[in-house]
Amino acid sequence: MRWRKDISYAGWGRALTATGRVARPVTAHEIDTAAPAFGNRRSYGDAPLNDGGAALDMTAQDRITAFDRKTGLITVEAGVTLGTLARILPPQGWVPPVMPGTGFATVGGAVAMDVHGKNHHRSGSFCQHVTALTLLQNGEMRRITPNRDKRLWAATCGGLGQTGVITQVTLQLKPCPGEVMVVTERRVEGWAEHIAHLDASDATYCVGWIDATATGDRLGRGILEEAEIGRGLPPARPRRRSVPLDAPAWALSGPIVRAFNSLYYHRVPASGRTVVRAFEDFFFPLDKIHDWNRLYGKRGFHQFQCVVPLDQAEALRTMLAEIAESGLASPLAVLKRMGDGRAGYLSFPMQGYTLAVDFPNRDAAHDLVARLEDRTVAAGGRIYLAKDALATGPRVKAMYPEHPDWAAQVAKADPDETLSTDMVRRLGLRRT
Repeated sequence: MRWRKDISYAGWGRALTATGRVARPVTAHEIDTAAPAFGNRRSYGDAPLNDGGAALDMTAQDRITAFDRKTGLITVEAGVTLGTLARILPPQGWVPPVMPGTGFATVGGAVAMDVHGKNHHRSGSFCQHVTALTLLQNGEMRRITPNRDKRLWAATCGGLGQTGVITQVTLQLKPCPGEVMVVTERRVEGWAEHIAHLDASDATYCVGWIDATATGDRLGRGILEEAEIGRGLPPARPRRRSVPLDAPAWALSGPIVRAFNSLYYHRVPASGRTVVRAFEDFFFPLDKIHDWNRLYGKRGFHQFQCVVPLDQAEALRTMLAEIAESGLASPLAVLKRMGDGRAGYLSFPMQGYTLAVDFPNRDAAHDLVARLEDRTVAAGGRIYLAKDALATGPRVKAMYPEHPDWAAQVAKADPDETLSTDMVRRLGLRRT
């Protein structure tokens, strides 16, 4: 296995970076050194980073090794992306059961974060549809299943890659009756209406865009999208664009964001509308703009995402009001209702409402996120570690009561802490 030295890399938020040795093995059998692994580094913070140490880039391991077209059971290497599966499987009558907001996420990363999608209220989290995993532990391949290896499984799903290098995943796909998404969009005028629509929706896929700059009676206004898989020819795919340079600081200033959000809100007629979209455009809307994270400039950005129980919607409204009044919000803000599906000790989902908002990397944003984290703890909620770069260990451990169970299993799987990452060290996750 060939190592490249002094490679600098970052998570998607670009606020935190690492430098060290990186190898890109083509097969799992080439791996001859224990080190933390990453995929396309679509986690926003320092979860995929190992500053000063070694790391394995798993993106070359992108093969489908088995696929049963009758049952929808598929086995893939960890570097296969969900976007690839979402593109090639629907014509075969199948689709990944859970997809996050980007198709560039790898299957290995989806396991390590136990990701969720716009259908969590119906289908739960990603790892609830995984039937087997292969881990590289102490130089040996180990195949585990949720029934035979319950504790190790729970520590691996959403476990930040700390129980071994995920090399292969077997996934139960979902039947797919068509190749397009039929999407109904409607304007939502305020917070109470947004929550009411989320509660009443019986759509398979449901997500709300929030104008995080709106205040007063308009607080919580946005656009609700409900969608089903339909039949028909996919629309022509638009030409992908890219952001070639880091944007200047004023590009996402308060007046510009407010103006953009107003235009975006009014793009949907007051009476609502139903449109047909390609799979990729619905599930991965920002993937059509390569390197969109550069819009936040050289300093990068942070995303805050939390989930609170259903009876704490007012706490979430208070958080949104504080965000709106701060003047720090970007156009990217999402509200969803989640079910209770989760597979691991550190899996994010819980039955409740989840809010995700991006902030430029500024000192004021750091202070705001800290206050939002405190409110999340007080509400009995938790933050999403796939997005975090700022939390403290005590806050996170308070949000995840099964953390001691995770730490115990990780200590058995990796006693020398060779798989520790910057996030694990920052949060002190190996310590109970």
